[in-house]
Amino acid sequence: MRIVIIANGDPPTKDDVARWLSDGAVLICADGGARTALALGLAPAHVIGDFDSLSEAELHELERRGACLHRHPARKDETDLELALLLAARPATAHGGKPGEKVEIVVLGARGGRLDHELANMLLLAMPALKGVEVWLAHDRERAFLLDARDHPAQATLRGRAGDVVSLLPFGGDAHGIRTNGLEYPLNDESLFVGPARGVSNVMLGDTATVALSQGMLLCVMTHQP
Repeated sequence: MRIVIIANGDPPTKDDVARWLSDGAVLICADGGARTALALGLAPAHVIGDFDSLSEAELHELERRGACLHRHPARKDETDLELALLLAARPATAHGGKPGEKVEIVVLGARGGRLDHELANMLLLAMPALKGVEVWLAHDRERAFLLDARDHPAQATLRGRAGDVVSLLPFGGDAHGIRTNGLEYPLNDESLFVGPARGVSNVMLGDTATVALSQGMLLCVMTHQP
């Protein structure tokens, strides 16, 4: 099942939301992201945060639309998006899904605003609670996810079309044993190191490509062509 989170960064467009919020997807809003949901006429299942970005009138309207409000104190260790991700990462049955059903999380509105917030939003992909969960940060034509080989080798299939740009960035440390297939500039059991920008702006040769990683983490950023 798919869970869509709207964060309080640059708001997604109506088309962006419609692209992901289909087939019974569950909508969760992180604090001010609920204002985007209200503007688009959406009814989130959950709104979570300290609610410093929402008025009491907006909170009442969200409740009227059926949202479950999860209010947290302003003095807390987690960001509002972190709380939303922890909520979304619960078993599928907690969101009305079937036992054992795989959960996919798509985060909209994680870009923009303060630079520290934007960087922290990307770092959240490495949270222990998200291990084994497919999580995408999506913004217009860009999508990012984490390939995590901290515990065991990992592999991902990239789907797009020829000409799409793929950047592979070492995340949290150097990444080793990288193999790619279907990219213009191949890597064959090689490393990408923190600092140099070697992994930026690779290009897909067809509709699919694969990236395998033996050790470390890679932030995979895909930019789809118009």
